[in-house]
Amino acid sequence: MLGRRKAQIGLFEAQTLPHLVPPDSFYGRMSMIYDQLFPDEDLAMMYDPGNGRPSLPPSLMNGVLLLQFHDNVSDEEAVQRLQYDLRWKVALHLPLDYVAFDASSLSVYRKRLVEHGQERYAFDRFIQVGRKAGFLADKVTLLTDTTAVRGAGAVQNTYTLLRKGMRKLLKALGYVQPNQRHGLGDRARQLVETYLDQDRKAEIDWSDAGQRRAQLNVLVADVEAALELACEQSDDPEVRQVGWLLTKILGDDVTTGEDGTTQLRRGTAEDRIVSLTDPAMRHGRKSAAHRFDGFKAAVSMDQESELILDVDDLAANAGDGKSLMPSVERVEAHAQVVVERVIGDGAYPTGDNLAACANHCDGNGQPQPIDLLGPLRQPVNPTVDKSAFQIDLEAQTCTCPGSYTVLGQTAKDRQGRRVLHFTFDRAQCEHCALFGACVRSKTTGRTVTTHAHEALLQQARARQQDKTFKAIYNRRSIVERIISVLVHHGLRQTRYVGAGKRRLQRLWTAAAVNLKRLLALARANGVDLEATFAALA
Repeated sequence: MLGRRKAQIGLFEAQTLPHLVPPDSFYGRMSMIYDQLFPDEDLAMMYDPGNGRPSLPPSLMNGVLLLQFHDNVSDEEAVQRLQYDLRWKVALHLPLDYVAFDASSLSVYRKRLVEHGQERYAFDRFIQVGRKAGFLADKVTLLTDTTAVRGAGAVQNTYTLLRKGMRKLLKALGYVQPNQRHGLGDRARQLVETYLDQDRKAEIDWSDAGQRRAQLNVLVADVEAALELACEQSDDPEVRQVGWLLTKILGDDVTTGEDGTTQLRRGTAEDRIVSLTDPAMRHGRKSAAHRFDGFKAAVSMDQESELILDVDDLAANAGDGKSLMPSVERVEAHAQVVVERVIGDGAYPTGDNLAACANHCDGNGQPQPIDLLGPLRQPVNPTVDKSAFQIDLEAQTCTCPGSYTVLGQTAKDRQGRRVLHFTFDRAQCEHCALFGACVRSKTTGRTVTTHAHEALLQQARARQQDKTFKAIYNRRSIVERIISVLVHHGLRQTRYVGAGKRRLQRLWTAAAVNLKRLLALARANGVDLEATFAALA
């Protein structure tokens, strides 16, 4: 049953008594609008209307979550601050003698938000307030970027992934219960005793390469036996999922050597699983020297108001540009605005993104092209890079830096789209001074293949030479500053496992930053923010 906050002010409520919390601090200004910040009735759909005891008021729980992500504290610390921190008591209109709830209530409440699809509640509400107050225009320019985020799961090596994976599979099969082990064969019983009853790292000399290889062979043989057992005895979805994870780990991490023995694969598979605790985690890189394990957080903000309009997870091993169009769609759907321009770094103006922006339509299906502005990636050797070749798409010719011209042949890319393929005569290439740097093939001359959206890439490359390009693009640095604020509030460390809870953390952290921005905008523009919140009821 929905619990509601009492409207009557108590004698010992912190904000009614003399206190030293600065009125212009985040806590003091949050206190001024708290009565209208989160109405209890907004989330009434999450509770049974006539059954059970009254819940903790959603207005209180939402306020606690907001402060928790603002201060970047754990559930235990949040509860302690409810009891002892005067700033929290003032912000949440709590009495000085308030006895806080158990920390587990926060976990239960977050789960309830996710189950009812309300993880965006605070974030979307603050965006609506920004629209209502006039801070957010009907047409916006998005500034977008990503940042590395560490995952909540334990990063594990191949040996641990296989061992823990087998334990997880045998648990899913039900063998953790002794009464489920009747009738097991000797091989199955050995697996259960080794990976369920003991679950210990093998007692070998891990500095000895030979012993490590032998242990890997044992693990692989046991995994194959466990997978065979799973195929024979269960078609449960959880069993299939764990079985798929184990199969993928074998495929990504293990190979067979020339002598027929099992070996660790050299290099790292592109989509390698790094944790069974959170299988969605991946290896990622923001630079050659900066590797991380987890996710990327893709952040999009409005250039004028500096309000964050979207934040979501992106796979750590995915290109930043893949987040662009999903982010635009979410911004337009939830903020009810039209995106007219996007400014991003060199990862965003890909041919596919340029085409998607050029063909973009609004919610009514009407053409609404988006101006995607960003520098194309700089080549390692500009002299012989594809961009140094003069490609005439109409005449279907290509002229190289050495002034040789060839006619192109029509071909198709991996997606089946039409492209042009140019092949230069090797004899001509060999007479060119750039031959050593330009031609890599040992049999043919230089080859050049156009992109399916080559015309758009040519336009974007030419635009970079315009004097106004740099002036517009320099505004992108604002999003880097906003991301640093999000990182200060805990964005870079994932707290939870599971897509819904991860999304909740990102959105509520962004909501806390947006509320600070709303308070600043209201003060600068003389807007009554409490009345604006009340008008949304």
